[in-house]
Amino acid sequence: MLRVRLDKQRGEFRLNLAFETPTPGLVALFGRSGCGKTTTVNLMAGLLRPDQGHIELDGETLYDSRRGIDVPAEKRHIGYVFQDARLFPHLTVLGNLRYGARRAAAPATPGAFEEVVELLGLGALLARRPYQLSGGERQRVALGRALLRRPRLLLLDEPLASLDLARREELLPYLERLRDRLAVPMIYVSHQFEEVLRLATHVVLLEAGAVAAQGGVADICRQPSLRAIVGPDAIGAVIEGHVDTLDPLTDLALISIGHGRLRIEADGLKSGQRVRVQLLARDLILATEPPRGLSVRNALAGTVVAVTPDEPRARLLEVDIGGARIVARLTAAACAELGLQAGRPVFVLVKAVSLRGHVYPAAPSEPAASSAALPGAAPGAAAESG
Repeated sequence: MLRVRLDKQRGEFRLNLAFETPTPGLVALFGRSGCGKTTTVNLMAGLLRPDQGHIELDGETLYDSRRGIDVPAEKRHIGYVFQDARLFPHLTVLGNLRYGARRAAAPATPGAFEEVVELLGLGALLARRPYQLSGGERQRVALGRALLRRPRLLLLDEPLASLDLARREELLPYLERLRDRLAVPMIYVSHQFEEVLRLATHVVLLEAGAVAAQGGVADICRQPSLRAIVGPDAIGAVIEGHVDTLDPLTDLALISIGHGRLRIEADGLKSGQRVRVQLLARDLILATEPPRGLSVRNALAGTVVAVTPDEPRARLLEVDIGGARIVARLTAAACAELGLQAGRPVFVLVKAVSLRGHVYPAAPSEPAASSAALPGAAPGAAAESG
């Protein structure tokens, strides 16, 4: 477990928060710019000192103001990847990676270097210098250098912020691979909600220096406090399922989700794959009778479990579709005319095209097993770039 309680005054801004998250996994610190995300990770790394608080990682106390414990940054075994890669310009990619490996406090296990190179797709880049790399490639090298120092915790402070959309899309699959294949806990700072949806196994939602909510991605997506940050159009539910079958003739995938199934564009999905699907409240239609004669092919049977005000003339309806809950936005008039209230059976209609770009590989249902090359408990990296 990672347990954090921090209090820090910086000018007019005060950070006062507490959260507890499971390890391993990827924990997203999410919120608006200026809410305290970077200050939080700098305090965790030991680059800033809290006014008071407590930081504990897997049973080891790194900071405790009451007990006078303050482990120096270089002994916390924490890796840090910044927004800019901060590579050594005079070294090749191979040289930058070897620098990280030499800085590890414990000897590398056989195959550690090769594993990182393969995991991040760096084999073809080893002879290049940083000026010959794209922004996404530089960040991959920074990630590799940090991992080769064998950190017990990896902090990533908006590593995609300086990249354009194409480079972000290039790097995201590599971050998913790190999440799924390594047992190194990660704290991922972001103010882009799509990144959180794709990567996080746990979310800490920050607002004005405090924790507004925390929990799994599915729980956070239904939190009212999220709306103020991402806006009404991004409100919805995130649920996980798995790919049952693929139809090569229609290029559609059939995904089991709750007690029902969704037909969506295959778009590189594989049979048996676990996926995370975002269903935006604005894209859902509710019916009180089985649909007939419609172009919409996705109809999930469910039961309304809650109706809450959303805007002066709108309502958010939470619908249980068989162990998973989704959220739809309807007008208050439509709710009244259809008699939609808790306990009412409904059918949720979902257009396949509305799911385009809203289906992501899900994290494994079980935590990643410790990698032979990069055990999460091994001593290693200090809180420095890469």
